[in-house]
Amino acid sequence: MTITERPLWSPTEGQIASANLTAFMQFVRDRWGSPISDYASLYCWSIEKPDLFWEAIWEFCGVIASQKRDRIVSDFDRMPGANWFPGARLNFAENLLRYRDDRQALVFWNERGFQRSLTHAELYREVARLAVSLRGLGLQPGDRVAGFVPNLPETVVAMLAVASLGAVWSSCSPDFGLQGALDRFSQIEPRVLFTADGYLYSGREFDSLERVATLRQHIPSIERVVVIPNLNARPNLHDLPNAVLWNDFLQPHPSSKLVFEQLPFDHPLYILFSSGTTGPPKCIVHGAGGILVQHLKEHVLHCDLKQDDRVFFFTTCGWMMWNWLVSALAEGCCVLLYDGSPLAPDSGILFRMAEQERMTIFGTSPKFLSSIEKAGSTPGRDFDLSHLRVMLSTGSPLGGESFDYVYSHIKSDLRLSSMSGGTDLCASFATGNPLGPVYRGEMQCRALGLNVQVFNDAGQPVNEEKGELVCTAPFPSMPLSFWQDTGEAYQRAYFARFPGVWCHGDYAELTKHDGVVIYGRSDAVLNPGGVRIGTAEIYRQVEQLPEVLESVVVGQEWQGDVRVVLFVKLRTGFTLDETLSTRIKHQIRANTTPRHVPARIVQVADIPRTKSGKIVELAVRDMIHSRPIRNAEALANAEALELFRDLPELLE
Repeated sequence: MTITERPLWSPTEGQIASANLTAFMQFVRDRWGSPISDYASLYCWSIEKPDLFWEAIWEFCGVIASQKRDRIVSDFDRMPGANWFPGARLNFAENLLRYRDDRQALVFWNERGFQRSLTHAELYREVARLAVSLRGLGLQPGDRVAGFVPNLPETVVAMLAVASLGAVWSSCSPDFGLQGALDRFSQIEPRVLFTADGYLYSGREFDSLERVATLRQHIPSIERVVVIPNLNARPNLHDLPNAVLWNDFLQPHPSSKLVFEQLPFDHPLYILFSSGTTGPPKCIVHGAGGILVQHLKEHVLHCDLKQDDRVFFFTTCGWMMWNWLVSALAEGCCVLLYDGSPLAPDSGILFRMAEQERMTIFGTSPKFLSSIEKAGSTPGRDFDLSHLRVMLSTGSPLGGESFDYVYSHIKSDLRLSSMSGGTDLCASFATGNPLGPVYRGEMQCRALGLNVQVFNDAGQPVNEEKGELVCTAPFPSMPLSFWQDTGEAYQRAYFARFPGVWCHGDYAELTKHDGVVIYGRSDAVLNPGGVRIGTAEIYRQVEQLPEVLESVVVGQEWQGDVRVVLFVKLRTGFTLDETLSTRIKHQIRANTTPRHVPARIVQVADIPRTKSGKIVELAVRDMIHSRPIRNAEALANAEALELFRDLPELLE
């Protein structure tokens, strides 16, 4: 990939001087005398001295713990198997609730605009009230609590109350179908289920209680259902045994002191679920301490969060970015929540929120940026975004054209940080650097403390070559386990390709700027004639054409080889004719290689995606080969897969 030499953004001297990273480097120099002077030397130190680095994170970020660790890490040579901060005892919720003043902690919007807010003091009190109620049910450390919930303030309160007790929180968004929710929650056997009566999306109201009633019937471990009124003030719970409304559940405890259970560093905190598009979703168990120090590092150093920041990420409670976002409470920030469609009632709703709430950090996805660009939106002209200083993007690779759009039509003086990581680590392998420039089409840097490399097929590290994104040393937020797994599935998921090395499954490249480019998922890489092609390389070209809304590209087994097949969803009123097909092929050929040019281009009415907006290339590939589709419930629009069944264009 050719990267533009001239940066799109560079920090000013004042921004460098005031950055948390600058203060952190001084802290390291003062404490250990390490000769670090810039991000590159700090990164090298962080992977050469992992014990000192993570100790520095602990101290610089002010981790609250009742008992200090015996050491920083033991068995570091085991991958997996390293033991971080043995002997330490802490509570995740206590670290997020350290601020108890009258500044805003949570601000909630939906499609109808601002709804309500909570101060840090109010948030603490609500968590305390709920924690006492949960204790009254006999909830113990290690018990599971599930949330079938919209992105509401009550959802944050529930997670923090659960964490304060040492119980384990797991959630998915209410737009999951019944089978999708059952596939997740039945595996972990929760004792308590939180839900809302329904949710709002694209101007329509959707009921949740009918599905919850069925969930309750199929998951006998659920002892109590707590219902958050969202669409109606007093929803009818007649058909839902052992259910109670949120306020009624809290009412007996108008004011209570919050007791934080002190637990080991690796005590389970979250169970997150893989997308489930290639089989039943994996139940990924994350530890409280690992998530805490990893998120503190990313927020404080990579995002440069400070107490006066107002942080937003568009996410549902079924995506790890919700967990990541809520952790910003530990810095004393105001967390901005939004529930509903990001394009309803119009494409400006999130920027209207940014303007009115004085948003400083705006997190989104490439899909959203592409959608508003195709719609001709000009947020920088239409809204006052003077407070906005950072835009984050993750979920899929962010193409160079989206970089251009952000700097031309949103804001020219913000730092655009594309990030990549995932549910498996609940964090980022590639992320932002407040001290470094932004280059078109690439992520700024590898994340501190994570020994991220790119391996070729022989398992050798390479630079400026495409290969497998790997991490060659342990890190604190590695999953503790998969729920009810003997360890075999865990090993198979990450360590089968290169034993002792975490293979993440991304096809990537380290650039000469020491940035990172992701070309797509390794298992979706195209291989015509034995040449490996990342799907993102094709998307970046195709979606520049104004007629194309979005696309999906797969490899079709054909005559003993693989041929590239491109499916396109076009704007209303356009049809894929020979002229447009020729333009698409020319765009790809001129900017990539002849190998990238699809053998077939087919128009479809929709492109299937996961709930978090990721294109499901593997499901499309299975469909065109008449293979069974596993767990279509994981898709936001499973009906779109039928558009790819028995296509005559693929028989030629």
